[in-house]
Amino acid sequence: MTDDPPAAIVVDGVSHAFGDRPVLRDISLTITERRVGIVGANGSGKSTLVRLFNGLVLPDTGSVRVHGLDTERSAKQVRRRVGFVFTDPDRQILMPTVGEDVELSLSRQKLDRAARAAKVAQVLERFGLAEYADQPAHLLSGGQKQLLALATVLVTEPAVVVADEPTTLLDLRNARMLRTAFAALDTQLVVVTHDLELIDDVDRVIVLEDGRVVADDLPSVALAAYRRLMT
Repeated sequence: MTDDPPAAIVVDGVSHAFGDRPVLRDISLTITERRVGIVGANGSGKSTLVRLFNGLVLPDTGSVRVHGLDTERSAKQVRRRVGFVFTDPDRQILMPTVGEDVELSLSRQKLDRAARAAKVAQVLERFGLAEYADQPAHLLSGGQKQLLALATVLVTEPAVVVADEPTTLLDLRNARMLRTAFAALDTQLVVVTHDLELIDDVDRVIVLEDGRVVADDLPSVALAAYRRLMT
């Protein structure tokens, strides 16, 4: 057991480098808020930071705990609790049809066929994809593919969803569609993005620069600091 606050993501003195290039430098954060945005220039370390949250990256020094679980010592348990949505949804779409792709996420759960079908139908309905269940996933629009990627994550009922620049490949309409979907989530959400509109109403924004946290506050304050940094 740890003394972490309930439902916390705790980054404790973490540094990480790729080869001889430092990417994160002695970062400490405790994230308890329901919706958190992370911004920074390209190469600031933000994507590496969130990959720590489900063990895709392990710290060189320091530790990361998610809801009391160390990401290195309890990697399998952490990955069951933390769902990850990548920038390019085609990286996550593995099956021919929309319904099959969502059902694949349930393959490790001990559910009978009827229970799996019910969960698939429910999550597709939630994201407006029910009518496409039997259609080829590659024929979906960009926004629909990103919603499908989110559906494949949420159908497993994770405690945390991490989305790494999820609107980068989307037009304005589809980006707003995803923002609406995120706003409706009752799961803890961490979003890395350059789309400041996507996170202007979250609970907290963290700004990274050169592998360090340089601002950490309410969106209005942190995003103003980020804009100053970029100019």
